[in-house]
Amino acid sequence: MAFAPYTAGGGPVTGFTTITVKCSSGLAFKVALGPGATPGGSVSQRLLSNGSRSLQYNLYTASDLSSIWGDGTAGVTLSGVASSEGLATSLTVFAELPDSAMNRLAMPGIYSDLVTVTITY
Repeated sequence: MAFAPYTAGGGPVTGFTTITVKCSSGLAFKVALGPGATPGGSVSQRLLSNGSRSLQYNLYTASDLSSIWGDGTAGVTLSGVASSEGLATSLTVFAELPDSAMNRLAMPGIYSDLVTVTITY
């Protein structure tokens, strides 16, 4: 997922992407998202990095950004049941890069993070 360019003081930036799960018909599954690979990041406050610099962001289960998508120990996970053999189930991941005090101090650049998606059956 890529965020649109962030401008300090310009308000939060949101985005979304899709996770697709394909499994046997009727099989229940749960999808968890890790805290990210950036040092200092957590499920409650994920971080994008550019060298030693970082930007705060988070991932959510709904478009109203009310529930942080968690790793199974913090936040919430999404569950589902595969509907038909061979058909994929899509789950939308919503994201926000807030216009926080920390983010307003960030230097311009390209920031990234790597989040592990865990699907359990």
